[in-house]
Amino acid sequence: MDYISIHTMQKKKKNTNKKFNKSNIKTNTELLKEIIRVDHAGEYGATRIYDGQIAIFGKNSKIGNTIKHMADQEQEHIDKFNELILEYRVRPTALLPLWNVAGFALGASTALLGEKAAMACTVAVEKVIGEHYDEQLNLLNDDQKELKKTISKFRDDELEHHDIGIEHDAENAPGYKIMSKIIELGCKTAIAISKKV
Repeated sequence: MDYISIHTMQKKKKNTNKKFNKSNIKTNTELLKEIIRVDHAGEYGATRIYDGQIAIFGKNSKIGNTIKHMADQEQEHIDKFNELILEYRVRPTALLPLWNVAGFALGASTALLGEKAAMACTVAVEKVIGEHYDEQLNLLNDDQKELKKTISKFRDDELEHHDIGIEHDAENAPGYKIMSKIIELGCKTAIAISKKV
């Protein structure tokens, strides 16, 4: 009897190890395309938000320099996702023209409300994007090590932007809580739509 129970326990342990080993599993192709499509759309939208803010503040103002730093990182991100769209032959979202206008309008309108409102916009957007990138890192398997590395770096950049916004008194913007919730909801909706459309 002892032999049988020991043998059964060892067999169970082996099966358990296989269950959690992601290195042998390929990332689903459709999931991979969704990730690249939505990240491309999101990074494009982010560049347009910062373009809108820079159009109001100018590049040479104190806040303009701060925004330019973040915009330069977003440009690096969109450049990479432009490459990945081609490399993986992923159809971009059909809503890029909408994200072009909506992103610029969001950036410009929050900038017109003042520096704190512009930074509140940054905090809200980057919070959602940081969480979104974390979710993607959990979905990707080890066959996508390079993409995981890219997303991890971009997530860290986005969280840096979030922190810059906090440091620039975003939370003291008039109507901060409601503005943040509306922008966060808009970002989550754009993410959901851009995965598929």
